[in-house]
Amino acid sequence: QRVHGIQENPESVDELRRLIGHRITPRLTAPDSLEPSFTEVPCTLGDGSRGSIVVVRVARSTAVHSIVDDGTFVRLGRSNRQIQASEITELALRRGAVSAVNGTCDVPFTLLETDVWREYAAERRLSRPIEESLVRLGLARSEGGTAIRPTRAAVLLFAEEPGGLLDAKCAIRLFHYKGERVEHSAETNLLRKPRTISGPLVRMIPEATRAIVDELASGLQMGPLGFEIAQRYPVRVLREAVTNAVLHRDYRLPADIHVRIFSNRIEVESPGLFPVPVTLENLREVGSRPRNKALVTHLREFPSPPNLDAGEGIRMMFETMERASLYPPVYVTEPELRREAVLVTLLNGARPSIWDQVHAYLQDHPAIGNAEVRRLLGTDNAMRASRLLRSWVEDGLLLPVAPGAPKRLVRYRLRE
Repeated sequence: QRVHGIQENPESVDELRRLIGHRITPRLTAPDSLEPSFTEVPCTLGDGSRGSIVVVRVARSTAVHSIVDDGTFVRLGRSNRQIQASEITELALRRGAVSAVNGTCDVPFTLLETDVWREYAAERRLSRPIEESLVRLGLARSEGGTAIRPTRAAVLLFAEEPGGLLDAKCAIRLFHYKGERVEHSAETNLLRKPRTISGPLVRMIPEATRAIVDELASGLQMGPLGFEIAQRYPVRVLREAVTNAVLHRDYRLPADIHVRIFSNRIEVESPGLFPVPVTLENLREVGSRPRNKALVTHLREFPSPPNLDAGEGIRMMFETMERASLYPPVYVTEPELRREAVLVTLLNGARPSIWDQVHAYLQDHPAIGNAEVRRLLGTDNAMRASRLLRSWVEDGLLLPVAPGAPKRLVRYRLRE
Protein backbone atom coordinates (compact mmCIF):
# COMPACT_ATOMS: atom_id res chain seq x y z
CA GLN A 1 0.00 0.00 0.00
CA ARG A 2 2.89 2.37 0.70
CA VAL A 3 4.79 1.78 -2.57
CA HIS A 4 3.99 4.67 -4.93
CA GLY A 5 7.05 4.34 -7.21
CA ILE A 6 9.07 7.06 -8.88
CA GLN A 7 6.36 7.60 -11.48
CA GLU A 8 4.40 9.68 -8.96
CA ASN A 9 7.14 12.33 -8.93
CA PRO A 10 9.98 11.51 -11.39
CA GLU A 11 11.71 14.84 -10.75
CA SER A 12 12.50 13.72 -7.19
CA VAL A 13 15.12 11.25 -8.46
CA ASP A 14 16.94 14.05 -10.27
CA GLU A 15 16.65 16.20 -7.15
CA LEU A 16 18.18 13.43 -5.04
CA ARG A 17 21.10 13.14 -7.48
CA ARG A 18 21.64 16.89 -7.23
CA LEU A 19 21.50 16.94 -3.43
CA ILE A 20 23.97 14.03 -3.13
CA GLY A 21 26.33 15.88 -5.46
CA HIS A 22 26.18 19.25 -3.70
CA ARG A 23 24.99 18.81 -0.09
CA ILE A 24 27.52 16.21 1.10
CA THR A 25 30.99 17.25 2.24
CA PRO A 26 33.58 16.06 1.43
CA ARG A 27 32.05 15.15 -1.91
CA LEU A 28 31.58 11.56 -3.01
CA THR A 29 33.93 11.28 -5.96
CA ALA A 30 34.43 8.66 -8.65
CA PRO A 31 38.19 8.05 -8.07
CA ASP A 32 37.36 6.52 -4.69
CA SER A 33 34.57 4.38 -6.25
CA LEU A 34 32.05 6.26 -4.10
CA GLU A 35 29.95 7.73 -6.92
CA PRO A 36 26.42 6.59 -6.02
CA SER A 37 24.72 4.20 -8.43
CA PHE A 38 20.99 4.56 -9.21
CA THR A 39 19.31 1.31 -10.28
CA GLU A 40 15.68 1.31 -11.41
CA VAL A 41 13.81 -1.83 -10.31
CA PRO A 42 10.39 -2.72 -11.82
CA CYS A 43 7.72 -3.67 -9.28
CA THR A 44 4.00 -3.74 -8.54
CA LEU A 45 2.84 -0.51 -6.88
CA GLY A 46 0.41 -0.20 -4.00
CA ASP A 47 -2.55 0.36 -6.29
CA GLY A 48 -1.80 -2.80 -8.29
CA SER A 49 -0.32 -1.01 -11.32
CA ARG A 50 3.16 -1.58 -12.68
CA GLY A 51 5.88 0.91 -11.85
CA SER A 52 9.39 1.02 -10.43
CA ILE A 53 11.47 2.08 -7.49
CA VAL A 54 15.11 3.22 -7.44
CA VAL A 55 17.83 1.56 -5.37
CA VAL A 56 20.67 3.95 -4.48
CA ARG A 57 23.98 2.36 -3.54
CA VAL A 58 26.88 4.27 -1.96
CA ALA A 59 30.13 2.46 -1.22
CA ARG A 60 31.77 2.68 2.19
CA SER A 61 34.00 5.73 2.42
CA THR A 62 37.33 6.28 4.15
CA ALA A 63 36.24 9.80 5.12
CA VAL A 64 33.63 11.11 7.56
CA HIS A 65 30.95 12.89 5.53
CA SER A 66 28.55 15.61 6.66
CA ILE A 67 25.40 17.20 5.22
CA VAL A 68 25.92 20.88 4.41
CA ASP A 69 23.99 23.09 6.88
CA ASP A 70 22.53 20.01 8.57
CA GLY A 71 25.24 18.10 10.43
CA THR A 72 27.00 14.74 10.76
CA PHE A 73 25.18 11.57 11.77
CA VAL A 74 26.03 8.03 12.86
CA ARG A 75 23.70 5.06 12.67
CA LEU A 76 22.20 3.60 15.86
CA GLY A 77 20.34 0.43 14.93
CA ARG A 78 17.07 1.78 13.50
CA SER A 79 17.74 5.50 13.97
CA ASN A 80 20.40 8.19 13.49
CA ARG A 81 22.26 10.31 16.02
CA GLN A 82 23.84 13.64 15.24
CA ILE A 83 27.42 13.95 16.51
CA GLN A 84 29.39 17.03 17.57
CA ALA A 85 32.74 18.39 16.37
CA SER A 86 34.84 16.47 18.93
CA GLU A 87 33.06 13.23 18.03
CA ILE A 88 33.61 13.87 14.32
CA THR A 89 37.34 14.26 14.92
CA GLU A 90 37.42 11.11 17.06
CA LEU A 91 35.52 9.14 14.42
CA ALA A 92 37.86 10.34 11.64
CA LEU A 93 40.90 9.27 13.67
CA ARG A 94 39.37 5.91 14.56
CA ARG A 95 38.51 5.15 10.92
CA GLY A 96 41.93 6.21 9.67
CA ALA A 97 40.59 9.10 7.58
CA VAL A 98 42.84 11.40 9.62
CA SER A 99 46.13 10.46 11.27
CA ALA A 100 47.18 11.61 14.72
CA VAL A 101 50.79 11.91 13.51
CA ASN A 102 49.87 14.87 11.27
CA GLY A 103 49.19 17.15 14.23
CA THR A 104 51.89 19.56 15.39
CA CYS A 105 53.59 19.47 18.78
CA ASP A 106 55.66 21.84 20.89
CA VAL A 107 59.07 20.21 20.42
CA PRO A 108 62.23 22.25 19.65
CA PHE A 109 63.77 21.54 16.24
CA THR A 110 67.17 21.15 17.92
CA LEU A 111 65.95 17.89 19.50
CA LEU A 112 65.20 16.52 16.04
CA GLU A 113 68.61 17.32 14.57
CA THR A 114 69.95 13.87 15.43
CA ASP A 115 72.18 11.35 13.64
CA VAL A 116 69.01 9.83 12.21
CA TRP A 117 68.01 13.19 10.72
CA ARG A 118 71.50 13.66 9.26
CA GLU A 119 71.33 10.21 7.64
CA TYR A 120 67.95 11.04 6.17
CA ALA A 121 69.01 14.51 4.99
CA ALA A 122 72.16 13.11 3.35
CA GLU A 123 70.15 10.42 1.55
CA ARG A 124 67.71 13.01 0.20
CA ARG A 125 70.40 15.69 -0.30
CA LEU A 126 68.70 18.23 1.95
CA SER A 127 71.01 21.17 2.56
CA ARG A 128 68.67 23.71 4.18
CA PRO A 129 68.33 24.12 7.96
CA ILE A 130 66.18 21.42 9.56
CA GLU A 131 63.25 23.75 10.25
CA GLU A 132 63.02 24.88 6.64
CA SER A 133 63.56 21.35 5.32
CA LEU A 134 60.79 19.91 7.48
CA VAL A 135 58.37 22.61 6.32
CA ARG A 136 59.10 21.73 2.68
CA LEU A 137 58.66 18.02 3.49
CA GLY A 138 55.28 18.62 5.14
CA LEU A 139 56.67 17.62 8.53
CA ALA A 140 56.40 21.08 10.10
CA ARG A 141 54.00 24.03 9.74
CA SER A 142 52.47 27.05 11.40
CA GLU A 143 48.89 26.79 12.67
CA GLY A 144 46.71 29.81 13.44
CA GLY A 145 49.54 32.31 13.22
CA THR A 146 51.72 30.46 15.73
CA ALA A 147 55.39 29.74 15.28
CA ILE A 148 56.42 26.88 13.01
CA ARG A 149 56.28 23.59 14.89
CA PRO A 150 57.16 20.02 13.89
CA THR A 151 54.49 17.37 13.41
CA ARG A 152 54.27 14.30 15.59
CA ALA A 153 55.46 12.31 12.57
CA ALA A 154 58.72 14.27 12.53
CA VAL A 155 59.28 13.50 16.22
CA LEU A 156 58.58 9.79 15.68
CA LEU A 157 60.95 9.69 12.71
CA PHE A 158 63.94 11.65 14.01
CA ALA A 159 63.88 12.14 17.81
CA GLU A 160 66.03 9.90 20.00
CA GLU A 161 63.18 9.33 22.48
CA PRO A 162 59.85 10.18 20.80
CA GLY A 163 57.72 8.90 23.68
CA GLY A 164 59.25 11.30 26.17
CA LEU A 165 58.94 14.34 23.91
CA LEU A 166 55.35 13.54 22.95
CA ASP A 167 54.37 12.37 26.46
CA ALA A 168 52.85 9.33 24.79
CA LYS A 169 53.21 5.57 24.66
CA CYS A 170 54.77 4.72 21.30
CA ALA A 171 57.33 2.04 22.19
CA ILE A 172 57.37 -1.74 21.71
CA ARG A 173 57.07 -3.94 24.79
CA LEU A 174 58.46 -7.47 24.48
CA PHE A 175 57.23 -10.24 26.81
CA HIS A 176 58.53 -13.82 26.81
CA TYR A 177 56.37 -16.31 28.68
CA LYS A 178 56.97 -19.90 29.71
CA GLY A 179 54.25 -22.13 28.34
CA GLU A 180 51.24 -21.28 26.20
CA ARG A 181 49.38 -18.67 28.26
CA VAL A 182 49.81 -15.75 30.65
CA GLU A 183 49.49 -16.81 34.28
CA HIS A 184 47.96 -14.00 36.36
CA SER A 185 49.37 -14.92 39.72
CA ALA A 186 52.06 -13.87 42.14
CA GLU A 187 54.37 -16.43 40.55
CA THR A 188 54.51 -14.95 37.06
CA ASN A 189 55.49 -17.23 34.20
CA LEU A 190 57.65 -14.60 32.49
CA LEU A 191 61.00 -16.11 31.51
CA ARG A 192 62.72 -12.77 32.10
CA LYS A 193 62.00 -9.10 32.71
CA PRO A 194 59.95 -7.47 29.92
CA ARG A 195 61.95 -5.39 27.49
CA THR A 196 61.05 -1.91 26.20
CA ILE A 197 62.27 -0.91 22.75
CA SER A 198 61.99 2.75 21.78
CA GLY A 199 63.71 5.36 19.65
CA PRO A 200 63.29 6.68 16.11
CA LEU A 201 61.12 4.32 14.08
CA VAL A 202 63.81 3.47 11.52
CA ARG A 203 65.92 2.00 14.33
CA MET A 204 63.14 0.70 16.57
CA ILE A 205 61.78 -1.71 13.95
CA PRO A 206 65.03 -3.64 13.25
CA GLU A 207 65.99 -3.55 16.94
CA ALA A 208 62.65 -5.11 17.91
CA THR A 209 63.05 -7.76 15.22
CA ARG A 210 66.53 -8.65 16.49
CA ALA A 211 65.26 -8.78 20.06
CA ILE A 212 62.52 -11.26 19.10
CA VAL A 213 65.01 -13.47 17.24
CA ASP A 214 67.38 -13.36 20.23
CA GLU A 215 64.58 -14.34 22.61
CA LEU A 216 63.66 -17.30 20.42
CA ALA A 217 67.28 -18.45 20.35
CA SER A 218 67.99 -18.05 24.06
CA GLY A 219 64.64 -18.83 25.67
CA LEU A 220 64.45 -22.55 24.91
CA GLN A 221 61.28 -24.17 26.22
CA MET A 222 60.30 -27.76 26.86
CA GLY A 223 57.13 -29.52 25.81
CA PRO A 224 54.74 -31.30 28.22
CA LEU A 225 56.85 -34.47 28.23
CA GLY A 226 60.25 -32.82 28.38
CA PHE A 227 60.88 -32.54 24.63
CA GLU A 228 62.56 -29.33 23.51
CA ILE A 229 60.21 -27.18 21.41
CA ALA A 230 61.75 -25.85 18.21
CA GLN A 231 60.54 -22.36 17.29
CA ARG A 232 61.20 -21.48 13.66
CA TYR A 233 59.60 -18.30 12.39
CA PRO A 234 60.81 -16.70 9.12
CA VAL A 235 62.66 -13.50 10.08
CA ARG A 236 61.09 -11.53 7.22
CA VAL A 237 57.64 -12.41 8.55
CA LEU A 238 58.59 -11.27 12.06
CA ARG A 239 59.99 -8.03 10.63
CA GLU A 240 56.87 -7.39 8.56
CA ALA A 241 54.58 -7.98 11.54
CA VAL A 242 56.58 -5.49 13.62
CA THR A 243 56.77 -2.98 10.74
CA ASN A 244 53.01 -3.10 10.19
CA ALA A 245 52.35 -2.64 13.89
CA VAL A 246 54.60 0.44 14.03
CA LEU A 247 53.51 2.10 10.79
CA HIS A 248 49.77 1.44 10.92
CA ARG A 249 48.99 1.72 14.62
CA ASP A 250 46.72 4.50 15.89
CA TYR A 251 49.00 6.98 17.64
CA ARG A 252 46.10 8.73 19.36
CA LEU A 253 45.69 5.76 21.71
CA PRO A 254 47.78 5.75 24.93
CA ALA A 255 49.20 2.25 24.50
CA ASP A 256 52.45 0.61 23.41
CA ILE A 257 52.76 -2.17 20.87
CA HIS A 258 52.91 -5.52 22.70
CA VAL A 259 54.88 -8.50 21.40
CA ARG A 260 54.24 -11.69 23.37
CA ILE A 261 56.28 -14.85 22.85
CA PHE A 262 54.81 -18.17 24.00
CA SER A 263 56.02 -21.72 23.46
CA ASN A 264 53.56 -22.27 20.62
CA ARG A 265 53.06 -18.80 19.10
CA ILE A 266 54.06 -15.14 18.85
CA GLU A 267 51.49 -12.37 19.25
CA VAL A 268 51.93 -8.82 17.96
CA GLU A 269 49.24 -6.46 19.21
CA SER A 270 48.97 -3.00 17.67
CA PRO A 271 46.76 -0.22 19.11
CA GLY A 272 43.97 0.89 16.78
CA LEU A 273 41.66 -0.73 14.25
CA PHE A 274 42.11 -1.44 10.57
CA PRO A 275 41.82 1.80 8.57
CA VAL A 276 38.79 1.86 6.29
CA PRO A 277 38.35 0.07 3.86
CA VAL A 278 40.59 -2.74 5.25
CA THR A 279 38.71 -5.64 6.86
CA LEU A 280 39.55 -9.15 8.00
CA GLU A 281 37.88 -10.44 4.84
CA ASN A 282 39.87 -8.38 2.30
CA LEU A 283 43.15 -8.15 4.21
CA ARG A 284 45.15 -10.14 1.66
CA GLU A 285 43.75 -8.43 -1.44
CA VAL A 286 43.12 -4.79 -0.53
CA GLY A 287 46.76 -3.67 -0.87
CA SER A 288 48.37 -0.73 0.90
CA ARG A 289 45.97 1.48 2.89
CA PRO A 290 48.30 3.20 5.37
CA ARG A 291 46.77 4.96 8.35
CA ASN A 292 49.90 7.10 8.82
CA LYS A 293 50.94 8.08 5.29
CA ALA A 294 53.58 10.52 6.53
CA LEU A 295 55.47 7.74 8.34
CA VAL A 296 55.24 5.32 5.42
CA THR A 297 56.29 7.94 2.87
CA HIS A 298 59.34 9.20 4.73
CA LEU A 299 60.56 5.88 6.18
CA ARG A 300 61.06 4.49 2.69
CA GLU A 301 63.48 7.34 1.92
CA PHE A 302 66.05 6.29 4.55
CA PRO A 303 69.27 4.57 3.39
CA SER A 304 68.04 1.19 4.75
CA PRO A 305 64.24 1.43 4.93
CA PRO A 306 62.31 -1.19 6.91
CA ASN A 307 59.41 -0.87 4.45
CA LEU A 308 59.32 -0.70 0.66
CA ASP A 309 55.72 0.57 0.55
CA ALA A 310 54.86 -1.90 -2.19
CA GLY A 311 51.54 -2.94 -0.65
CA GLU A 312 52.62 -6.59 -0.64
CA GLY A 313 53.59 -7.08 3.00
CA ILE A 314 50.53 -9.00 4.22
CA ARG A 315 50.46 -11.19 1.12
CA MET A 316 54.18 -11.90 1.57
CA MET A 317 53.59 -13.01 5.17
CA PHE A 318 50.94 -15.54 4.14
CA GLU A 319 52.99 -16.88 1.22
CA THR A 320 56.23 -17.14 3.25
CA MET A 321 54.53 -19.01 6.09
CA GLU A 322 52.93 -21.37 3.57
CA ARG A 323 56.26 -22.09 1.84
CA ALA A 324 57.82 -22.83 5.22
CA SER A 325 54.99 -25.31 5.98
CA LEU A 326 53.79 -23.13 8.84
CA TYR A 327 50.28 -22.08 9.77
CA PRO A 328 49.10 -18.82 8.17
CA PRO A 329 49.03 -15.62 10.26
CA VAL A 330 45.82 -15.23 12.26
CA TYR A 331 44.35 -11.70 12.56
CA VAL A 332 41.82 -10.67 15.21
CA THR A 333 40.26 -7.27 15.97
CA GLU A 334 37.01 -5.82 17.33
CA PRO A 335 34.55 -7.07 18.40
CA GLU A 336 36.37 -10.29 19.30
CA LEU A 337 39.20 -8.44 21.07
CA ARG A 338 36.85 -6.04 22.92
CA ARG A 339 39.35 -3.21 22.54
CA GLU A 340 40.67 -0.98 19.78
CA ALA A 341 43.53 -3.13 18.57
CA VAL A 342 44.67 -5.51 15.86
CA LEU A 343 46.27 -8.76 17.01
CA VAL A 344 48.26 -10.96 14.62
CA THR A 345 49.28 -14.42 15.82
CA LEU A 346 52.10 -16.43 14.24
CA LEU A 347 51.69 -20.07 15.20
CA ASN A 348 54.69 -22.31 15.75
CA GLY A 349 53.74 -24.94 13.21
CA ALA A 350 57.32 -26.09 12.68
CA ARG A 351 57.47 -28.00 15.91
CA PRO A 352 58.74 -31.62 16.10
CA SER A 353 56.43 -34.31 14.78
CA ILE A 354 54.47 -36.39 17.25
CA TRP A 355 56.66 -39.40 16.48
CA ASP A 356 59.84 -37.39 17.19
CA GLN A 357 58.42 -36.43 20.57
CA VAL A 358 57.32 -40.01 21.34
CA HIS A 359 60.76 -41.32 20.38
CA ALA A 360 62.48 -38.74 22.59
CA TYR A 361 60.18 -39.60 25.49
CA LEU A 362 61.03 -43.30 25.18
CA GLN A 363 64.74 -42.52 25.39
CA ASP A 364 64.19 -41.65 29.06
CA HIS A 365 61.16 -43.83 29.90
CA PRO A 366 60.59 -47.57 29.48
CA ALA A 367 57.14 -47.26 27.90
CA ILE A 368 54.45 -44.85 26.74
CA GLY A 369 50.65 -45.06 26.80
CA ASN A 370 47.56 -43.40 25.40
CA ALA A 371 47.52 -40.69 28.09
CA GLU A 372 51.06 -39.48 27.31
CA VAL A 373 50.36 -39.36 23.57
CA ARG A 374 47.25 -37.27 24.23
CA ARG A 375 49.33 -34.83 26.22
CA LEU A 376 51.74 -34.50 23.32
CA LEU A 377 48.85 -33.94 20.92
CA GLY A 378 47.22 -31.43 23.24
CA THR A 379 43.88 -33.21 22.93
CA ASP A 380 41.46 -35.40 24.86
CA ASN A 381 40.77 -37.54 21.79
CA ALA A 382 41.72 -41.04 22.96
CA MET A 383 40.73 -42.57 19.61
CA ARG A 384 43.22 -40.40 17.73
CA ALA A 385 46.01 -41.38 20.12
CA SER A 386 45.08 -45.07 19.77
CA ARG A 387 45.18 -44.86 15.96
CA LEU A 388 48.65 -43.33 16.07
CA LEU A 389 49.94 -45.99 18.48
CA ARG A 390 48.44 -48.76 16.34
CA SER A 391 50.05 -47.35 13.18
CA TRP A 392 53.47 -47.22 14.86
CA VAL A 393 53.06 -50.88 15.91
CA GLU A 394 52.09 -51.83 12.35
CA ASP A 395 55.11 -49.94 11.01
CA GLY A 396 57.36 -51.90 13.36
CA LEU A 397 58.41 -48.89 15.44
CA LEU A 398 56.73 -49.90 18.72
CA LEU A 399 55.91 -53.13 20.54
CA PRO A 400 53.09 -53.53 23.10
CA VAL A 401 54.37 -54.30 26.59
CA ALA A 402 51.25 -56.27 27.69
CA PRO A 403 49.29 -57.20 24.53
CA GLY A 404 46.43 -58.82 26.45
CA ALA A 405 45.62 -55.85 28.67
CA PRO A 406 42.63 -53.54 28.04
CA LYS A 407 43.39 -51.07 25.23
CA ARG A 408 43.40 -48.02 27.47
CA LEU A 409 45.97 -49.67 29.73
CA VAL A 410 48.30 -51.05 27.05
CA ARG A 411 51.75 -49.47 27.07
CA TYR A 412 54.32 -49.56 24.30
CA ARG A 413 58.10 -49.66 24.09
CA LEU A 414 60.59 -49.02 21.34
CA ARG A 415 61.53 -52.02 19.23
CA GLU A 416 65.13 -52.94 19.97
